Amino acid sequence: MAKNKPVLPSSKAPEPVGLYPHARRVGNLLFLSGVGPRERGKKEIPGVELDEAGNILSYDIEAQCHAVFRNVRYILEEAGSGWANLVDVTVFLTNMQDDFGIYNRIYAEYFQDNQPCRTTVEVNKLPTPIAIELKCIATIDADGQGQQ
Repeated sequence: MAKNKPVLPSSKAPEPVGLYPHARRVGNLLFLSGVGPRERGKKEIPGVELDEAGNILSYDIEAQCHAVFRNVRYILEEAGSGWANLVDVTVFLTNMQDDFGIYNRIYAEYFQDNQPCRTTVEVNKLPTPIAIELKCIATIDADGQGQQ
């Protein structure tokens, strides 16, 4: 059962791009590594168009937001937690000026019932050609099951 494993991989979320787990459990807390919008087993990133050198030509922040929230949900559920158990979310955007309004609207759709603490910051660049990444902390109930 997930509660006995401190490092928790996901079979649905995108493969890590470095040496880190999708999540780590400490007591009843679940810490997620940075989660982006990539899809497991695919090189393409939802809503991103790249040139031959890998530079971003265009991107759709709405598509990336939906993809990153889906990936967070995959990790939470496979680790024995759930969306309602999120307590803290740190959001990294590469273009706060153009993307914050869209992201904030979509965020509100996903977090109507559960409103974790949130910090949103702009960063110059993320490790892959993405425009958003989330760093999350959630709880896991004593029985290893989260709320759905």
